[in-house]
Amino acid sequence: MDRETLVRRNNQLAEAFHQTPVQHRLRRYLINVVSKFPFSPLTKGWNRILFIKPDHLGDMLLAIPAIRALKQVQPYTEIHVLAGSWSGSVLANVPEVDLVLTIDFPGFMRGEEKTNYLAPYTQLLKVSRQLRQIGYGHAVIMRPDHWWGAMLAYVAGISERIGYDVDNVARFLTQALPHRHDHAIRQNLRLVEQWTGHLSDADVPYYLDVYDDERQYIQHYLAQFGISGKRYFCIHPGSGTWVKRWKNELWAKVADTLIDQLDAEVIFTGGDGERAMVDNIQNRMEHKSYTSAGNLNIEQLAALYENALVVMGPDSGPLHLSAAVKTPTVTLFGPADPVEFAPWGDKHHHLLLTSPIGCRPCRVLDWGEDDPAYHPCVREITIGQVLEAARTVVNPR
Repeated sequence: MDRETLVRRNNQLAEAFHQTPVQHRLRRYLINVVSKFPFSPLTKGWNRILFIKPDHLGDMLLAIPAIRALKQVQPYTEIHVLAGSWSGSVLANVPEVDLVLTIDFPGFMRGEEKTNYLAPYTQLLKVSRQLRQIGYGHAVIMRPDHWWGAMLAYVAGISERIGYDVDNVARFLTQALPHRHDHAIRQNLRLVEQWTGHLSDADVPYYLDVYDDERQYIQHYLAQFGISGKRYFCIHPGSGTWVKRWKNELWAKVADTLIDQLDAEVIFTGGDGERAMVDNIQNRMEHKSYTSAGNLNIEQLAALYENALVVMGPDSGPLHLSAAVKTPTVTLFGPADPVEFAPWGDKHHHLLLTSPIGCRPCRVLDWGEDDPAYHPCVREITIGQVLEAARTVVNPR
């Protein structure tokens, strides 16, 4: 298949992917019914705000500036966050958050099998009763298309519900803002501008505190490798979906080359499910390498990244974590849109690599069993591009 035909094929498939599937007719019917039911509003909790954020690590990190900014101007307002069980720990080092509530949001559990189409609605009723017991004056629906979160806030009787004017979401809101194509941090900040006003890029509070006990843990951890005090860089090769990932053999060559060129050690990072991938990369290398895959929690990973020369990898949460602790990044983008999801910060410190293929960004993160050869966007990025970007951010001119 020639390149022009491939681009046309992928664009057509992406357009079909983004259309509402037939099985969502039940969802539309229930949304319409629920939106017309007069749930009684709460009469307490007016000085308490609930942020609803179902996403994973990277998206949760990009939500933190809006939470910080609101707390700065409303220091006596309680801020609660309803987060996924997979990302609530990110907020442990965010003192502006008074309470983190975690649930398994329907539709956001990786590998989730949908067998009971009524389960999201029975769960919603259960969670809404819990929220009513706490009481909130405002709810902020942080994900633009999160109809379930907007419905939850409505059923829970929260009087002021703020989000974006998106299909299936807006009908549950009292303030539906026009959605603009912009960085995710900007989208989140816009939801709280009625309190904070507009913030310049320089005033956006994007950072994550690293505490001394986590730094000490990492010092001891590196000492066990025998590399305490040595220069090191990190590679996080994994991502939530195969279409974002680069080839293992290419990471091995990059790691070997940079060990020599930067006179530094390499530490691979990842979760439990990425150990096999990291092992495969390490087995392809000529130099000695180290791995923390599956061994560090989010706070400890932040402490590891804090002193790295650079963190490299495909678009994923750990790259945003690196940016939050002010460490340079090199991010390989495939189907996701860097306009929305690039690491936040000085563009000279956070370099983005993409393919020129015409169907990127398709914003389709799950191509299922489609042949990976039809989705070459990340894999078209060359070793030379990654090496040059790494050298550039480590040794800026």
